[in-house]
Amino acid sequence: MALARGDEVEFQPNGDRASGIFSIRARMTGAAQGATPAAVAAGPLPGSAPAAPAHFGRNAENGTAAPTGLWSYFWRGLTTNYVNFSGRARRKEFWGFCLFWTIGLVVAIGVGLSVDLSRGDVEGGGDEPIVMFGLFGLYVLLTILPWVALIVRRLHDLGLTGWLAILCFLPYVGGLATLVFALIPTQAGDNKWGPVPAGVRF
Repeated sequence: MALARGDEVEFQPNGDRASGIFSIRARMTGAAQGATPAAVAAGPLPGSAPAAPAHFGRNAENGTAAPTGLWSYFWRGLTTNYVNFSGRARRKEFWGFCLFWTIGLVVAIGVGLSVDLSRGDVEGGGDEPIVMFGLFGLYVLLTILPWVALIVRRLHDLGLTGWLAILCFLPYVGGLATLVFALIPTQAGDNKWGPVPAGVRF
Protein backbone atom coordinates (compact mmCIF):
# COMPACT_ATOMS: atom_id res chain seq x y z
CA MET A 1 0.00 0.00 0.00
CA ALA A 2 1.06 3.58 -0.48
CA LEU A 3 2.16 5.31 2.74
CA ALA A 4 2.29 9.05 3.28
CA ARG A 5 4.76 10.88 5.48
CA GLY A 6 3.55 10.82 9.10
CA ASP A 7 1.42 7.64 8.76
CA GLU A 8 1.47 5.41 11.84
CA VAL A 9 2.93 2.06 10.83
CA GLU A 10 3.83 -1.29 12.36
CA PHE A 11 6.66 -3.53 11.23
CA GLN A 12 8.79 -6.58 11.96
CA PRO A 13 12.38 -5.74 12.97
CA ASN A 14 14.97 -7.46 10.81
CA GLY A 15 18.42 -6.49 12.05
CA ASP A 16 18.95 -2.84 11.13
CA ARG A 17 16.08 -2.95 8.63
CA ALA A 18 12.29 -3.26 8.83
CA SER A 19 10.08 -5.68 6.92
CA GLY A 20 6.35 -6.33 6.77
CA ILE A 21 5.57 -2.61 7.03
CA PHE A 22 1.88 -1.69 7.01
CA SER A 23 -0.41 1.12 8.12
CA ILE A 24 -1.98 0.48 11.52
CA ARG A 25 -4.99 2.70 10.80
CA ALA A 26 -5.80 0.89 7.57
CA ARG A 27 -5.40 -2.53 9.20
CA MET A 28 -7.56 -1.66 12.22
CA THR A 29 -10.36 -0.05 10.22
CA GLY A 30 -10.61 -2.87 7.70
CA ALA A 31 -10.45 -5.58 10.39
CA ALA A 32 -13.19 -3.90 12.42
CA GLN A 33 -15.50 -3.89 9.37
CA GLY A 34 -14.78 -7.51 8.44
CA ALA A 35 -13.09 -6.57 5.19
CA THR A 36 -11.12 -8.98 3.04
CA PRO A 37 -7.31 -8.84 3.19
CA ALA A 38 -7.24 -7.00 -0.15
CA ALA A 39 -9.72 -4.44 1.14
CA VAL A 40 -7.75 -4.06 4.36
CA ALA A 41 -4.59 -3.38 2.40
CA ALA A 42 -6.41 -0.78 0.33
CA GLY A 43 -7.11 1.29 3.42
CA PRO A 44 -10.19 2.52 5.31
CA LEU A 45 -13.52 3.10 3.59
CA PRO A 46 -14.62 6.73 3.16
CA GLY A 47 -16.76 7.95 6.05
CA SER A 48 -16.02 4.93 8.24
CA ALA A 49 -15.79 5.35 12.01
CA PRO A 50 -12.41 4.93 13.72
CA ALA A 51 -11.78 1.38 14.82
CA ALA A 52 -11.08 0.31 18.38
CA PRO A 53 -7.37 0.06 19.15
CA ALA A 54 -5.86 -3.31 18.34
CA HIS A 55 -2.38 -4.77 18.42
CA PHE A 56 -0.54 -6.00 15.35
CA GLY A 57 3.02 -6.94 14.48
CA ARG A 58 5.53 -6.52 17.29
CA ASN A 59 2.88 -5.26 19.72
CA ALA A 60 0.84 -8.43 19.27
CA GLU A 61 3.91 -10.58 19.92
CA ASN A 62 5.05 -8.66 22.95
CA GLY A 63 1.64 -8.47 24.62
CA THR A 64 1.23 -6.42 27.76
CA ALA A 65 4.41 -4.71 28.85
CA ALA A 66 5.94 -6.30 31.95
CA PRO A 67 6.39 -4.05 34.99
CA THR A 68 9.86 -2.57 35.43
CA GLY A 69 9.98 -2.13 39.21
CA LEU A 70 12.81 -3.51 41.33
CA TRP A 71 10.59 -6.08 43.05
CA SER A 72 9.06 -7.14 39.71
CA TYR A 73 12.49 -7.84 38.27
CA PHE A 74 13.44 -9.89 41.34
CA TRP A 75 10.21 -11.89 41.28
CA ARG A 76 10.52 -12.64 37.57
CA GLY A 77 14.11 -13.70 38.18
CA LEU A 78 12.86 -16.38 40.57
CA THR A 79 9.90 -17.46 38.42
CA THR A 80 9.74 -16.93 34.65
CA ASN A 81 13.45 -16.12 34.27
CA TYR A 82 14.70 -18.80 36.68
CA VAL A 83 16.77 -20.54 33.99
CA ASN A 84 16.34 -18.01 31.18
CA PHE A 85 19.74 -17.62 29.50
CA SER A 86 18.41 -15.78 26.45
CA GLY A 87 17.45 -12.15 25.99
CA ARG A 88 18.83 -9.08 27.73
CA ALA A 89 18.81 -7.66 31.26
CA ARG A 90 19.26 -3.94 31.94
CA ARG A 91 21.20 -2.52 34.88
CA LYS A 92 18.03 -1.86 36.87
CA GLU A 93 17.05 -5.54 36.59
CA PHE A 94 20.48 -6.62 37.83
CA TRP A 95 20.54 -4.26 40.80
CA GLY A 96 16.89 -4.96 41.68
CA PHE A 97 17.66 -8.68 41.87
CA CYS A 98 20.81 -7.95 43.85
CA LEU A 99 18.92 -5.78 46.37
CA PHE A 100 16.13 -8.21 47.16
CA TRP A 101 18.43 -11.24 47.03
CA THR A 102 20.57 -9.60 49.74
CA ILE A 103 17.49 -8.81 51.84
CA GLY A 104 16.37 -12.44 51.50
CA LEU A 105 19.81 -13.65 52.53
CA VAL A 106 19.80 -11.46 55.65
CA VAL A 107 16.32 -12.73 56.56
CA ALA A 108 17.37 -16.38 56.09
CA ILE A 109 20.46 -15.89 58.28
CA GLY A 110 18.45 -13.99 60.91
CA VAL A 111 15.76 -16.68 61.11
CA GLY A 112 18.34 -19.46 61.31
CA LEU A 113 20.37 -17.68 63.99
CA SER A 114 17.28 -16.95 66.10
CA VAL A 115 16.29 -20.63 65.95
CA ASP A 116 19.80 -21.67 66.97
CA LEU A 117 19.79 -19.21 69.87
CA SER A 118 16.40 -20.40 71.08
CA ARG A 119 17.69 -23.98 71.09
CA GLY A 120 20.86 -22.96 72.90
CA ASP A 121 23.09 -24.23 70.08
CA VAL A 122 25.48 -21.27 70.12
CA GLU A 123 25.54 -20.34 73.80
CA GLY A 124 28.90 -20.54 75.52
CA GLY A 125 30.73 -21.17 72.24
CA GLY A 126 29.47 -24.72 72.10
CA ASP A 127 27.71 -26.21 69.11
CA GLU A 128 27.73 -24.71 65.63
CA PRO A 129 24.66 -22.75 64.43
CA ILE A 130 23.40 -25.64 62.32
CA VAL A 131 20.05 -24.12 61.35
CA MET A 132 21.64 -20.86 60.22
CA PHE A 133 24.21 -22.65 58.06
CA GLY A 134 21.50 -24.90 56.67
CA LEU A 135 19.22 -22.03 55.67
CA PHE A 136 22.16 -20.09 54.23
CA GLY A 137 23.26 -23.04 52.09
CA LEU A 138 19.71 -23.82 50.95
CA TYR A 139 19.07 -20.19 49.98
CA VAL A 140 22.27 -19.93 47.95
CA LEU A 141 21.63 -23.30 46.30
CA LEU A 142 18.10 -22.32 45.25
CA THR A 143 19.17 -18.96 43.83
CA ILE A 144 22.44 -19.83 42.07
CA LEU A 145 20.79 -20.64 38.72
CA PRO A 146 18.81 -17.36 38.57
CA TRP A 147 22.07 -15.52 39.36
CA VAL A 148 23.94 -17.20 36.52
CA ALA A 149 21.04 -16.60 34.11
CA LEU A 150 20.86 -12.95 35.13
CA ILE A 151 24.60 -12.41 34.59
CA VAL A 152 24.37 -14.04 31.16
CA ARG A 153 21.46 -11.79 30.18
CA ARG A 154 23.34 -8.74 31.52
CA LEU A 155 26.29 -9.65 29.29
CA HIS A 156 23.93 -10.01 26.34
CA ASP A 157 22.64 -6.51 27.10
CA LEU A 158 26.19 -5.23 26.66
CA GLY A 159 26.56 -7.07 23.36
CA LEU A 160 28.92 -9.65 24.87
CA THR A 161 28.82 -13.43 24.90
CA GLY A 162 27.29 -15.08 27.96
CA TRP A 163 30.36 -17.30 28.35
CA LEU A 164 32.12 -14.34 29.98
CA ALA A 165 29.97 -15.10 33.05
CA ILE A 166 32.69 -17.61 33.96
CA LEU A 167 34.84 -14.63 34.97
CA CYS A 168 32.31 -13.71 37.66
CA PHE A 169 32.92 -17.00 39.50
CA LEU A 170 36.72 -16.98 39.46
CA PRO A 171 38.60 -16.38 42.72
CA TYR A 172 39.98 -12.88 43.35
CA VAL A 173 38.63 -11.32 40.13
CA GLY A 174 35.03 -12.57 40.21
CA GLY A 175 33.60 -9.77 42.33
CA LEU A 176 35.33 -7.08 40.31
CA ALA A 177 34.19 -8.58 36.99
CA THR A 178 30.59 -8.76 38.20
CA LEU A 179 30.69 -5.13 39.35
CA VAL A 180 32.10 -3.95 36.01
CA PHE A 181 29.46 -5.86 34.02
CA ALA A 182 26.74 -4.49 36.30
CA LEU A 183 27.80 -0.85 35.82
CA ILE A 184 28.25 -0.69 32.03
CA PRO A 185 25.24 0.96 30.34
CA THR A 186 22.89 -0.90 28.02
CA GLN A 187 24.04 -1.22 24.41
CA ALA A 188 22.04 1.15 22.24
CA GLY A 189 19.80 -0.51 19.67
CA ASP A 190 18.88 -4.11 19.03
CA ASN A 191 21.57 -6.76 19.07
CA LYS A 192 21.55 -10.46 18.27
CA TRP A 193 20.16 -11.29 21.72
CA GLY A 194 17.09 -9.11 21.37
CA PRO A 195 15.70 -5.56 21.48
CA VAL A 196 16.60 -2.93 24.03
CA PRO A 197 14.97 -3.86 27.38
CA ALA A 198 11.78 -2.01 28.29
CA GLY A 199 12.24 1.22 30.19
CA VAL A 200 15.76 2.01 28.94
CA ARG A 201 16.24 5.62 27.82
CA PHE A 202 19.17 6.94 25.81
